Amino acid sequence: MNLDDLRNQIDTLDNELLKLLNERMEVVKKVGEFKHQTKGAIYRPEREKSIIDRLESMSKGLLNKEAIEALFMEIFAVSRNLELPERIAYLGPEGSYSHQAAELKFGAMSNYLPISSIEGVFKVLQNKEAKFGVVPIENNTDGAVGATLDSLAKYDSLIIAEEYMDIHHSFATTLDDIKDIKRIYSHPQGYNQCINFLDEHFLTDVEFVPTRSTSAAAKRAKEDKDSAAICSKIAAKIHHLPILFEKIEDNEANRTRFLVLSDIKNGKSNFDKTSILAKLDDKAGSLVDFLQKFKDVGINLLKIESRPIKEEKFKSMFFIDFEGHGDDKSFKKLLDDKQNIIKWLGSYVNGELK
Repeated sequence: MNLDDLRNQIDTLDNELLKLLNERMEVVKKVGEFKHQTKGAIYRPEREKSIIDRLESMSKGLLNKEAIEALFMEIFAVSRNLELPERIAYLGPEGSYSHQAAELKFGAMSNYLPISSIEGVFKVLQNKEAKFGVVPIENNTDGAVGATLDSLAKYDSLIIAEEYMDIHHSFATTLDDIKDIKRIYSHPQGYNQCINFLDEHFLTDVEFVPTRSTSAAAKRAKEDKDSAAICSKIAAKIHHLPILFEKIEDNEANRTRFLVLSDIKNGKSNFDKTSILAKLDDKAGSLVDFLQKFKDVGINLLKIESRPIKEEKFKSMFFIDFEGHGDDKSFKKLLDDKQNIIKWLGSYVNGELK
């Protein structure tokens, strides 16, 4: 068997895949019509997770879970657009890491809307100008994102999914030889996070031109034939800038958690996480007493974060993540607590268990 024979075999398999995918999309279209009649949610993260888990357990070949997920998340995205095209707002600009996180959830062909601020994403959702929103909530080195916490308290959008994404910087240029690079465009933070790479490749003496974003860096480098950019992978793709090196950051453990927001309520899965906001009585021991109630009803806490209440001097609210779903009996017992104000922010599939 020669190379042409192997390629012909691949072509035959591709033809069969296309036929099966078209058949799948016909069924998807019928599902969309049914959901439209019943007002059902198009995006069901718990359903998508169950499909991925089932396919992983069935796979006997070379495809591992990551490969299966990468393939089928794009199929899910195409399917959703056939069922009901929806707009996704995210913290911009185009090519930002929030954009990249959004594409991981909704695929490359969805309708995306970049917004200049985190609160702006919440406002767009409130005004029904987009169905979904994607914003960062915390980074493992920089901590919680205050603007997201404040907006969760202020607006009524629900958390329907989360995505943990490793933050990688790429070195992109139209040049083939890094010795020819005369300027490096980058956001200052990105540049400073890649000093070891720049030093190893004798690039620290090359002129550094700061930009407002990694996306802007990629755009400038595409226009300037003697330059390079430190940018995200998606920014390089958007501006058609070839990537010379990937994952050039000094800290390989840089990770950000993103939230997917909407106005829908998820059904239960076996891997749920719930987020709430709690405003407690201003008295000694109120936090200890409140946390004790979680232990009393058997709820496992995952995270607690305090945030000042701007309208009330030196008072705080608490953002809490815990295992379980908002419909669980144990959580409903907590809601019976009339002493404190509890705002349910959403229940969703735990992204750390993917």
